[in-house]
Amino acid sequence: MNTTPFTDLGISAPILNAISGMGFEAATKIQAAAIPIIMSGRDVAGQAQTGTGKTAAFAIPVLERIDPQSKTVQAIVMCPTRELAVQVTGEFIKLAEHMNGVKITPVYGGQPISRQIKQIKSGTQIVVGTPGRVIDHLKRGTLQLKHLKMVILDEADEMLNMGFRDDIETILGFSSEDAPKQTIMFSATMSKDIKRIMNKFFTNPEMIKVEGKAPAADGIEQFIVEARDSMRTEGICRLLDINDYKLALIFCNTKRKCDSLVGEMQSRGYSSDALHGDMSQNVRDKVMDKFRTGKIEVLIATDVAARGLDVDDVDVVFNYDVPQDPEYYVHRIGRTGRAGRDGVAYTFSSGRKNKNLRYIENNLKIKLKTIALPSIKDVEDSLMDAFRDEVLQTLEAGGLRPYIEQVESLASDKFTPIEVAAALLKMTKKPLVNSNSDNGQAAQPSRPVSGTDRGRPKKQRKNEEDQPFYSHFKQKKGKGKKNRKRR
Repeated sequence: MNTTPFTDLGISAPILNAISGMGFEAATKIQAAAIPIIMSGRDVAGQAQTGTGKTAAFAIPVLERIDPQSKTVQAIVMCPTRELAVQVTGEFIKLAEHMNGVKITPVYGGQPISRQIKQIKSGTQIVVGTPGRVIDHLKRGTLQLKHLKMVILDEADEMLNMGFRDDIETILGFSSEDAPKQTIMFSATMSKDIKRIMNKFFTNPEMIKVEGKAPAADGIEQFIVEARDSMRTEGICRLLDINDYKLALIFCNTKRKCDSLVGEMQSRGYSSDALHGDMSQNVRDKVMDKFRTGKIEVLIATDVAARGLDVDDVDVVFNYDVPQDPEYYVHRIGRTGRAGRDGVAYTFSSGRKNKNLRYIENNLKIKLKTIALPSIKDVEDSLMDAFRDEVLQTLEAGGLRPYIEQVESLASDKFTPIEVAAALLKMTKKPLVNSNSDNGQAAQPSRPVSGTDRGRPKKQRKNEEDQPFYSHFKQKKGKGKKNRKRR
């Protein structure tokens, strides 16, 4: 998997500082391909899906090309929905964090137009909006385009499908002889309507199409776990407990998330560490050595840092964040199921992120099975089954006479041998759920920070009503244990 550092793309220091602060290490394919060309001033037509990093692919060059000293509108970004307009605006603001005098104004329906007019009049260089509201401002004269340098159409095919063709052509028709505009478009498809617009309004556009060519890894069970963002960490912990995985690899899209997730996992009793680009090679080597030898059971990494990761015993891969590229997805899940062993990969997703996963599925020609987040009871049932198996194995192994005599010596008229055995169980195993709790919240048992003590309960769980789940993993669990290399 080849990656391009942002420092190789001719980006200025203020924006590089912002990118670093956001936790990103390297450009995605569409960013590496598009940023230099857009910065050169050429028209660009890019074919890229949501989730590939295309917003930064045009936002970075826009910020590089505008003049912060001029308080005029120099760039317009059009989006099909107000939700996307808000998202794009947020990306611009983050990337411009270390730039002085840059202002970005979102304009869309459902928000008082008077507020937008005030913001534009106060001096803004970049307007991000929906076609209908942009046209509204043009008709009112509250949006002047005589200093316009760039027009960006984001998800152009979606805007055409929603009936915005006339609005798009009206906006693209605004031009100035003194400052001819640069036109940039990103679309998931290149339909006939898209090509007609290109032929009419684009000048010798550079065509950019990025596709993942790597085949999906064979022999790895792959699942989508539907869970809201706030439950992703909890979901990983429940899956680890139910399946008794020994070595787990979690992928995040940013260095910042890696570091914060390490703290979350450690607070829940999992020995874990991070692996990302801000770490020296010496530190990375030490972390990898601890992971290979089982001194840490959970490694949390970015794509760039994990390029050379080669550990045969990784039982499971978790995609905490949906990968930004199909090739990244293949690279991630390929870290498990090595050397003839079974492997499994879980990708957490919900809402808009599902669209990103559909792109990965279509690109790789695979269909991922969607499963529900396991509930607290699923975990409790799994742990109890594992305990029963352990007890039965001990009974079948024999050699219990000395222990039977001790139990019998503790028994009396007041307590039966069964009650004594129950007391011993209570002393060694704590229940996952507090049965005396009215709301079903999990109890707070302790768990040693050790990869050799799998199967013990974690700290307090959040109460979450989930769909039945355990039956699926009860079936898979035996298969995984049979082929797993034990330490």
